Amino acid sequence: MEIKDKYDVLVIGGGIAGMEASLSLGDAGFEVLLVEKQPSIGGHMIQLSKVFPTTDCAGCITTPKMAATAAHPKITLLTYSEVKSAEKVGKTFKVRILKKPRYVDESACIGCGRCEQVCPVLVPKEFEYGLIGRKAIYIPFEMATPKKALIDLDHCIMCGRCERACPKDAINFLDEPKEFEVEVKAIIIATGYRLFPPEKKKEYSYTGNLHLIHTNKNPNIIHAMQFERLLAPSRPYNALLRPGDGKVPEKIAFVLCTGSRDKSVGNPICSRVCCMYSIKQALLYSSAVPIGEVTIYYMDIRAFGKGFEEFYNMVKDLGVRFVKGKVAKIESRNGNPVVIAENFETGEIEEEEYDMVILSVGLLSNPEVAEKLGVKLDDYGFVDQPDVNANPALTNVEGIFVAGTASGPMDIPDTVASADAAVAQCIAYIKSLS
Repeated sequence: MEIKDKYDVLVIGGGIAGMEASLSLGDAGFEVLLVEKQPSIGGHMIQLSKVFPTTDCAGCITTPKMAATAAHPKITLLTYSEVKSAEKVGKTFKVRILKKPRYVDESACIGCGRCEQVCPVLVPKEFEYGLIGRKAIYIPFEMATPKKALIDLDHCIMCGRCERACPKDAINFLDEPKEFEVEVKAIIIATGYRLFPPEKKKEYSYTGNLHLIHTNKNPNIIHAMQFERLLAPSRPYNALLRPGDGKVPEKIAFVLCTGSRDKSVGNPICSRVCCMYSIKQALLYSSAVPIGEVTIYYMDIRAFGKGFEEFYNMVKDLGVRFVKGKVAKIESRNGNPVVIAENFETGEIEEEEYDMVILSVGLLSNPEVAEKLGVKLDDYGFVDQPDVNANPALTNVEGIFVAGTASGPMDIPDTVASADAAVAQCIAYIKSLS
């Protein structure tokens, strides 16, 4: 892949916001360099089953954008890469970018998967949040863009089987990091969010290692993105099964505000999407397991968007039980999670056993890149918006703009609108330079 010395715009992050911004800029005739730290673009959205409140297929929306981004003549895609620094020199930015070694020649790899088939090493698969394993050499997921393999050298045992199996001689154990310096007129930060780590709520007995069945932590207590993967058409199992023993969960509960509106874990703000994605997941679960029972423990239902209130009422009418209360802790009994909660409406302490409990985790900031660029952050680590009402894409650094959840929690339509706002501000800024 040839990296040019100059581009009009650097977009950092290849999720839905980064792809939307890149495509809009490319269609307007600007040369774009899109840098993504993961081996594939797609972000969190490609991991979703459906979107709320329409229940449209998330993959059907995302994969065409991924393909269009990779094929666009005005967009140069640089995956498995990180922005190390940016310095403003005159009217442009000098940006240093590090491309990490895949140990696989991208130009030669055809994504056939033969290397994966012969690799003897099995480690937790990041795309599936550890629900199943992957090999030490792997393609991140079926719809990955680019669909190229890479080697996890930390787990590779150097057996050479992938090298012998590769029909294109693409394996290169001597691959090294590559550093580029490019000049750009403007930068859009679209680095997205991180999930709240649910293990920080020790009273909820979550374990990231789903094989620790004989501990005080329960593998049938999972977080919402793990449950999202269980619901997705590309799910890791053939059916909706609980991780602990492979049974179909016939009684489940959601615990809202796990890591949101919680000063005890350092995140007092609302994550905006947790109520609605939990209600959506409850609906999808009811379709997958028609005899299943669903309980949602909540403090407040925040259904503020277009069609959200109607969606909430529909799911409620379908028989999903909503309990206004605070979950104090989750224990285990015979392999099943037991929820102990205070019911705010009755004032009673309730205890109920479930087959599976889903922790509806909040969204946290992803501030590392913004800090490297000298962009100011707000009190919660998100990119600060000095003129949030009139010019929400602006940052404190002239020529650097923000899109999507890099500036705060938001849903997918708001993320796309935010990306388009960043593009509009970015184009106006570039034209002002001439």
